[in-house]
Amino acid sequence: MSTPERTNRTPDLGVLTGLRSGKRSFYPAYVRSTERLERTVEALDGISRALVRTAEGPRALVETVVRTAAEHLRARWLLLAVADGALRAARPRFLLYADDVLIDDETRIPVDVREHLELLRTRPWEAQEPDRGRGWVRAPMTLDDEPVGGIAAEPGAGVEVADTDLAILRVLANQAAVALHHTFLFHAATTLRGRAEELSEAAERQARDLAARSAELAETQARLLDAMQRQALDDERRRIARELHDSVSQYVLSAGMTVEVCRAELAGLGGQAAEIAGRLAGAKDLNRQAVERLRAAIYALHHTSQEPAGPLPVMLQRLSTVHLPTELDVRVRVAGSPSPLPPEAEQSILRMTGEALFNSATHGKAGRALVRLRYLPGMLVLTVSDDGGGDPAQLRRALRVSRATDLAGRHRGLANMVARAEELGGRLSIRRSAMGGVLLRVDVPLPVTRVGEATDDH
Repeated sequence: MSTPERTNRTPDLGVLTGLRSGKRSFYPAYVRSTERLERTVEALDGISRALVRTAEGPRALVETVVRTAAEHLRARWLLLAVADGALRAARPRFLLYADDVLIDDETRIPVDVREHLELLRTRPWEAQEPDRGRGWVRAPMTLDDEPVGGIAAEPGAGVEVADTDLAILRVLANQAAVALHHTFLFHAATTLRGRAEELSEAAERQARDLAARSAELAETQARLLDAMQRQALDDERRRIARELHDSVSQYVLSAGMTVEVCRAELAGLGGQAAEIAGRLAGAKDLNRQAVERLRAAIYALHHTSQEPAGPLPVMLQRLSTVHLPTELDVRVRVAGSPSPLPPEAEQSILRMTGEALFNSATHGKAGRALVRLRYLPGMLVLTVSDDGGGDPAQLRRALRVSRATDLAGRHRGLANMVARAEELGGRLSIRRSAMGGVLLRVDVPLPVTRVGEATDDH
């Protein structure tokens, strides 16, 4: 009866203990297995603690990995090191746990640990499972199947290192490698983001500065255009005043002197001649009034205009009033949508218009003049027509001669107008006006691509 009883107890013992025999030698193995399982669970818990510290930076994670591995092996010392050339941004490059102290100073590393540090640094692929009889173990640290360092440790007394322990070391080492790499990427991304934000702020500051400078430049250009337009009108006024003073005034004074001489001679003859001399006294007064009006006009023309500048059509309208002292009735008409021109181009057009009107008043003896400015697609057309006595054919001949030879200033006005038109990339033509006088036409292609320095009119 005893034999069957022993047979019945054996399966019960195996169910309770997890062992297949009830011999005394199997119980210590069961205890060791249970302890190893407990240590494995603790190690896994340590790994989980290490995982959640990744966001705290590489130092905190490496410290957790080293402490967890050391506690699992009850190690006297445990070293984690990164190979030279691998994970270049990883810090720290190594960390040693010794007697519950963490060391990252190479000068404080014991001599017997240095050989492990040297091997993990220079030959990480040799950090394989060693002969456990030597009293130490090593486990490789890999990233994308490439060795990047490892863990070396001296287990505590009485600790038997099993395959599961080495697997745990490899998991901890690899987790450290991944965390170090991810931390580097995180900090690199943070640095790049910070740099991008700095560059963005710098770009915004530069854009604001550029906008401010552009506004200043636009204001400066507006002031420059205003000054150039004022200068163009002032130059035209002074030129007309000079012409009135040097020619028209002299003619009027000469006519007055001639009238006075004739009046004196007629008065000396007596009789009917004396009566004629009396009538010439009125002519003398008219001549004196003409001289006074000329002097007043010359003074007004010499005075700098205080009117604000404006676009080309407005400046042409103001230019037309300059010729009022000569009693030339000037009308200005604009057709099309005005488009801005370079200041030099507007100044040249103003001077050509002023020259044409002056010729109409002084040489053509015109009473009316019409200035037309037309903005066409790709073309600007300026025409100045009058009802004077000028001959277009004679002006064309004089223009050809003046451009070929130096006539000491005669007809240089027309030659200068042609030169100005050519500097704008256009051309000037002369023909009979519908009003009976002369029509000058200037065609300028748009946009104006070249503007030269205008020559003096006289």
